[in-house]
Amino acid sequence: MPIQSEGSVRALALVGPVSAGKTTLMEALLRATGAAHARSGGGGEMVGDSSPEARARGHSVELNLAGFEFMGDRYAVIDCPGSLEFCADLDAALPAVDLAIVVAEPDPGKAQLLQPTLRELERLGVPHALFINKMDQAKGALPDLLAALAPASAAPLVARQIPIWEGDKVAGFIDLALERAFVWRPGEPMQSEIPAELRDAEAEARFHMLEQIADFDDELLEQLLSDVTPSRDAVFADLVREMNAGLIVPVFFGSASNGFGVQRLLKALRHECPPPQRAAERLGVERGAYVLKTAYAGQSGKLAYARVFGGGLDDGAEVTLPGGERSRVGGLSTVLGGALRKISSAPPGEVVAIGKVEQAMAGQILSLTGRPQAAREAVRPRRPLFAVALAARNRKDDVRLSGALGKLIEEDPGLTLTHDAEARQMLLAGQGEGHVRLVLERLKRRFGVEIDTAQPKTAYRETIQRGVSHRARHKKQSGGHGQFADVTIEVRPLPRGSGFVFAQRIVGGAVPKQWIPAVEQGVRDGLERGPLGFPVTDLEVTLTDGQTHSVDSSEMAFRIAGRTAIEEALRACGSVLLEPIEKLIVYSPSPSASNVTSALTARRGQILGLGPREDWRGWERIEAYLPQSERQQLIAELRGLTQGLGAFEADFDHMSELTGRLAEEASRPAPA
Repeated sequence: MPIQSEGSVRALALVGPVSAGKTTLMEALLRATGAAHARSGGGGEMVGDSSPEARARGHSVELNLAGFEFMGDRYAVIDCPGSLEFCADLDAALPAVDLAIVVAEPDPGKAQLLQPTLRELERLGVPHALFINKMDQAKGALPDLLAALAPASAAPLVARQIPIWEGDKVAGFIDLALERAFVWRPGEPMQSEIPAELRDAEAEARFHMLEQIADFDDELLEQLLSDVTPSRDAVFADLVREMNAGLIVPVFFGSASNGFGVQRLLKALRHECPPPQRAAERLGVERGAYVLKTAYAGQSGKLAYARVFGGGLDDGAEVTLPGGERSRVGGLSTVLGGALRKISSAPPGEVVAIGKVEQAMAGQILSLTGRPQAAREAVRPRRPLFAVALAARNRKDDVRLSGALGKLIEEDPGLTLTHDAEARQMLLAGQGEGHVRLVLERLKRRFGVEIDTAQPKTAYRETIQRGVSHRARHKKQSGGHGQFADVTIEVRPLPRGSGFVFAQRIVGGAVPKQWIPAVEQGVRDGLERGPLGFPVTDLEVTLTDGQTHSVDSSEMAFRIAGRTAIEEALRACGSVLLEPIEKLIVYSPSPSASNVTSALTARRGQILGLGPREDWRGWERIEAYLPQSERQQLIAELRGLTQGLGAFEADFDHMSELTGRLAEEASRPAPA
């Protein structure tokens, strides 16, 4: 069985849904290895979830980094948020780990919660194992639980243990690979003989495990068919190889809050976790540090949290960024939750905080080869799902707000900031309402900026119902040169999506050529705000005639005349309000799909189609048209209907006529 190569550090990610107990498992690993000690009197986690925002919510909202040593080997552990609202924080980190431990609860009703995590690990090619937590609270049989979990995984789930029951409680386990029984006790589990009443069950479960791994090993399959007992070393070698190759997902269980099953998990990690070289190959790192995330840490300035590959990293080393810029490492630290400890060098595989590399960004390689290195797979940007318009409560904080938002967006790739010039709003968008609210809390706590928020304005438009011909004259005399321009325009509606078209049919120089562009600009000025209060679109304006004055006509006069003409003409054309319609692709677990389609319909959505989501068993892909104004709170409702799993993608598709009460409300002037 492989043991960690000397001097290298292996990295683990703890992933899974909210409330599964990922942070509790990290604490249990740290306590079991002496890296941290239980807090006297209890009362919360000691290392993980150190930020006030995480503690207030009772679950992780960002990566928690820590490390421990076990039997002479060192491990870096990355505890990842479980909520989809905060998962953008792990997009760059997940590809860099050697092994992911997927933490689940022993509840078949929550089996589907694992699917987004498992799909992402499979896409990235990251080996992973399943740890069923809270087994001391389990009520049903392990085979039933595994049967419920199996559809969530593309690779077969291979149980490495079966439970030992005392009454209605799980009191220990039988290790199927070792063929040994362990009774849970505080601290080290106590080894014992396999109970006589469980020997048949153990033999059956072990044979099933061997059958599963024999699907990928012809020699083992032949031994089973010939009733030859394979050696223990051969069994372990197969388990390790097949997990590392992503062919199987081994399943362990325990209770992190009590420390049960943690020692066995640690020993499995020591013998079965892949070496860092495989993650380096996956990322395309020759020699350097791969940035997991960046953060601003008060007086420490900007820190790049990175994993070292291909050799050690020394404080003061020169690194090359992907764009060719060079920088020098200005401090190295190991990380244990919110605590940093200065070090002079980091071994291969270690996760460290690097100071003074200001240009570093998550997903980049800080190369030690002297030439730029680009990661093989760039981090995919997440599309925003919820937005608010925000402004500093105190106008004196405007400059501070801009700088603070820049830092927070750099730290969190799930955020975007845009400026809507038409609506005069600054829009902060994220992965859900809770995500955006977290940013507002950080703005106040870390930067002292109080924020006022409003709902983003919908980009309504208006168009015309009929065409008209209209003449307008601009004449002004105030001593000296006056202003004179006379224009006649024809206005007619165009099909949806045509925009604005300007044409001219001037003959005989009724309007000199040099002033025709001024008329067009005046018309454009008038179209910025129609009778209903919105920009006007889908119409053609043709300049057909005009008059000039030899002294008083000018470019400005014709621009004013053009604007006057279109403003007066629009009042006779009959205005119609248009609202933007988006095309949505909504992803939902199959049991929730009917509720999701009902929710879309209730929001004036039009269902276009429903079918299975590709490569996702038990999921549906729903296509629909939805008014943009109805999307703002959709993600909260969608996740409420889908156990927090639902998601969507939205793109503008077309403009559609809006009438009745909704049109009246949209056109009503906002209160002062």
